[in-house]
Amino acid sequence: MAAPDFEQIVDAHYAPLYRFALSLARSEPAAADLTQQTFYLWASRGHQLRDAAKVKSWLFTTLYREFLGLHRRESRFPQVELDGETAELPAETVSIADSIDGAAAVAALQNIDEVYRAPLTLFYLEEFSYREIADVLGVPAGTVMSRLSRGKALLRKLLIQENDGARKIIPIDLPSAEGGSL
Repeated sequence: MAAPDFEQIVDAHYAPLYRFALSLARSEPAAADLTQQTFYLWASRGHQLRDAAKVKSWLFTTLYREFLGLHRRESRFPQVELDGETAELPAETVSIADSIDGAAAVAALQNIDEVYRAPLTLFYLEEFSYREIADVLGVPAGTVMSRLSRGKALLRKLLIQENDGARKIIPIDLPSAEGGSL
């Protein structure tokens, strides 16, 4: 079996990698940069991978490590926002359909600590198994299960809102964490 070429790898993995990067970085430019850097690293070092079946895992692991490095650099050297420049930016239009349940779930997910957000994103959005998530994040499978459980509880708590003294649960379908495979 021939190893897939670079274009095939990009075509097959770009969208899931970008979604994962977006869930970690919380900004489209940073997610695009992380994804591009991951593919750059694949182009320069991917030939060293011995098992072509592990391309997906290698890409996600590399992206996660790049994110951690970026996060460490940003915590040491924070960026300063410029005031007064927002008047020159074009107005952003958002359709009502885009802002309903999906937006509430994404907003809630973005408010969860990265330790829980990464496994939740990989499990529910990218459909990784516990073992694949453990490989990407560099933690034991038991830790992945624990973080998924705690992350789901945090997500559920964020999605419960007070509405006139009565609890209102915003509908979101999350499969159970037990659905993954080891």
